Amino acid sequence: MMNTLLVYPRQPPTYWGSDFALDIVGVKSAFPPLGLLTIAAMFPPGYDLRVVDMNVTSLEDSDLEWADMVFTSTMIVQRISLENVIERCNRAGVPVVAGGPHPTTFHDEIEGVSHFVLDEVEETFPEFLRDLEAGTAKGIYRAPRKPDVTQTPVPRFDLIDMNGYYSMGVQFSRGCPFDCEFCDIIKLYGQVARTKSPDQVVKEFDTIYDLGWRGPVFLVDDNFIGNKREAMKLLPAIAAWQKKRGHPFTLSTEASVNLSRMDELMDIMVEAGFDTVFLGIETPNPKALLKTKKPQNVSKRDDNYLFNAVRTIQGKGMQVQGGFILGLDGDDEGVFDAQIDFIREAGIPVAPIYLLTALRGTDMYERFRRENRLIDVPIGTSATTLNFKTEMDQGILIEGYMRVTATLYDPALENYLERCLTLLENLKFVPHLYKPKSRNAVFADLMGVRSRLSAKQVPAFTKFIAKVSKEHPSMLAKAVRLAAMGYHFEKITRQQNTIRAFMHFLNAKLDEVGATVANGGQQVDEGRCRKEDALKRAKERYESIPEEFRYDGDGIENAIASFRSELSARFDRHALAERI
Repeated sequence: MMNTLLVYPRQPPTYWGSDFALDIVGVKSAFPPLGLLTIAAMFPPGYDLRVVDMNVTSLEDSDLEWADMVFTSTMIVQRISLENVIERCNRAGVPVVAGGPHPTTFHDEIEGVSHFVLDEVEETFPEFLRDLEAGTAKGIYRAPRKPDVTQTPVPRFDLIDMNGYYSMGVQFSRGCPFDCEFCDIIKLYGQVARTKSPDQVVKEFDTIYDLGWRGPVFLVDDNFIGNKREAMKLLPAIAAWQKKRGHPFTLSTEASVNLSRMDELMDIMVEAGFDTVFLGIETPNPKALLKTKKPQNVSKRDDNYLFNAVRTIQGKGMQVQGGFILGLDGDDEGVFDAQIDFIREAGIPVAPIYLLTALRGTDMYERFRRENRLIDVPIGTSATTLNFKTEMDQGILIEGYMRVTATLYDPALENYLERCLTLLENLKFVPHLYKPKSRNAVFADLMGVRSRLSAKQVPAFTKFIAKVSKEHPSMLAKAVRLAAMGYHFEKITRQQNTIRAFMHFLNAKLDEVGATVANGGQQVDEGRCRKEDALKRAKERYESIPEEFRYDGDGIENAIASFRSELSARFDRHALAERI
C-alpha cells in the first residue's frame, strides 16, 4: 500500500479569500481544495490517502515522513507556497507530483517535481498511476482532449474536516462560451461548456449532506450559465432536492452578465436556493470592454446596461458580487471615479478590484508579446505588480488603484456599509433564502463582528445595524455577514497599503542617501551615522508591520535584505572614495 499525501499549498490573503472575516465565524478557509479531492476519488484501492490543506492546518515533518509520494494542485497565487512545499519534499526525499492550473501553464518554471500531470486529468491520471506502479512513469502527462465530465467521480469530501471551511464546493461545468482576451479559462477548459448530469450533482449534494454539511455551497463553475440548456435541466433537480430537505444549502456561483436577460433561469435559480452570484463586470468603460473582447457586457440599446443588469438580478433576490479590473487598454484617468461611482450606485458591497495581469497563454498575453509590452516579473503575489507596459502611466494607474480600493473600503467602513444598505433596499426578500436564526444567535454574530472592529468603524457599524433592524429586519443576519466581509475587505486594503508604503519608504531612504553621497556632503564618520540611522528607521518600520499582514511571497523580507545590502554598498563606495 502506498502512503499518498495530497497537499494543498497556502494561498496568500486576497479580497476573494475572505481571510480576515473567517476568524469571526471560527473557520480557517473559505473553500476546500476541490481539485485535490476530485483527484483523490480517482485513486484505486491500494493507496492510503491523506489530505493536508495548508490553509487549514500546517504541513508537518511527520506528514512527509509518513508519505511515499506527495501530490499537489495549485493556482498561480499559490506559487511561493508550492515552491516551499517542493523544497521540503525534496529535502525529505519524497517524490512530488504536480498538477492544476498553475503547473499546466508554468510547469517549465517549476523545479524539483518528479512528475507533472497537467490539464484535466480524468483520462490521463489512470495511465499515470499504471506507469507509476510499473516503474515507467514519465515526467509529463498531457491530456489529449477535453474529457467528458460525466465520468468525473464524486470528490472525497470524507478526507477533510468540514468544520474548517466556510463553504463546500461543487462543480457542475467546465468551460465558457465567451472569448475574453484576458481570460485563461477558455484556454484551460475550452469554449464549449461541458457539464455533469443532474444525477451527478445531486449525488454530490447527497454526499456532503450525509457527511453533516449544512450551510453555504459554492458551485465553482467559471460561468454557471455557459451551457444554459443543461443548467435549465439541473436547476429543477436541485430545487426539488432542496425543498425535500428544507433548503439545507445556500447556493452561490459565478455567471456572465447576460444572466440578467434569462428571466426563467433566474427564477429557477432562486427557487433552487441561489442567493448570490458573482459577475465579471470588469469596468463600466464600454471602450475598454470592447477592446478586451468582452462585448457581452455592452449593449447598443441600453447605455446603462451593466447597472440595469445588476438591478434586475438583485430584484430577483440574488446579491450581485462583482469582479473589477483596472489597467485595461482603453482606460483613461477617468476610470477610477467611474469604478467608484458605479460600484456605489449599483449597491455591490463585495467588489474585488484587481490590476490587470497578462496571463501566459491568453490572447492578451500573445498580443502584448507581439507589441513588445511584456515585463518579465513574477506574478501571483503582489497586488500592485504589473507584468506589462500599460497604456496609462504606470505610476498613475497604481496610485489610482490604491485610491479606488481605499475609497470603497475606507477605514471607517462608511462607504462600504452605505453600499450594503443600497443592496438591501434593492434586494428582493425570498423567505426560503433566509434561514431563521434566534435573536440570541444573531446578537452573538453581531457582537462577534463588533468586537473585531476598530473604534473608528464602530459608529458606522452601529448606525448600519440600527437602520437594518428598523427597515429590513428580516435581513439582519445577512447584514451582519456583509459587515464581516467589509471588515475583511478594509483590512486587505490596509494590508496592501502598508506593504506598498513600506517599499516606498525603503526606496525613498535609498534615494535620500544616494543624493547625499552624490553631493559629497558628509565625512566618513557622518556617513556611518546616517547609515545607522537609516537602518534603525527601516527596522522600526519593518517591525511596525502587523504579523497578520505578512505571508509567503509578500516581498517584505527580500526588500529589507536588499535595502541593507544596497545601503552598505553605497556607503562603502563613498568611504573608499574618501580614503583615496
